[in-house]
Amino acid sequence: MLRVEHIQVFYGDLQVLWDVSFEVDEGRIVVLVGANGAGKSTTLKTVSALLTPASGTITFEGTRLDRAPSHKVVELGIAHVPEGRRLFPEMTVEENLIMGSLASEAKSKRAETMSRVYNLFPVLHERRRQPAGTLSGGEQQMVAIGRGIMARPKLIMFDEPSLGLAPLVVASIFEIIRMVNSEGLTVLLVEQNVKHTLSICDRAYVLENGSITMEGSGRELLHNEHVKAAYLGI
Repeated sequence: MLRVEHIQVFYGDLQVLWDVSFEVDEGRIVVLVGANGAGKSTTLKTVSALLTPASGTITFEGTRLDRAPSHKVVELGIAHVPEGRRLFPEMTVEENLIMGSLASEAKSKRAETMSRVYNLFPVLHERRRQPAGTLSGGEQQMVAIGRGIMARPKLIMFDEPSLGLAPLVVASIFEIIRMVNSEGLTVLLVEQNVKHTLSICDRAYVLENGSITMEGSGRELLHNEHVKAAYLGI
């Protein structure tokens, strides 16, 4: 479904990604794990066409993305739930959700998708007229996920969805990601919470200092000695 091949990415003169390659198969949960600053968020921004790779290719269902504008990426069926949620705090919950459905196909089915989001997150229906900035961190993350779903994507990318949330909320967010996947959405997940992430994924890639250093199933990497020592404190 998504194929990233040998991309090199720079911020000015500083190289951040080095020959990064990975694949995301349809219907799967694929994760990129690694320490803060490893290049995980940069990878998602590059897939979303917010950054342009200096070399390498990115294809989605056979269509090249590495030179496409970001709005084309959304129209093709990729949604990006960014790190830190990035809501419009003074807009209502519902207005934030609507912002996710501006592409033509998503706009035409907005009411249907909105109903789906409210079924997934009943608390958002209760607070749909409330400014998003007044919600708790967990509720704001629900809005961010809901906004991504409003785009009616085939692939949804999550960037550090557990960041700054209480442990009980983190568990519920990961359960939501599993639920979204079970309903047919392919997931690409970036996370520092390695234990939770590897426990739910089909395929995982370890990103260290801008390079993929290891890959395997979630189960395989959970039992890998390097992963246990570096990321699980074992």
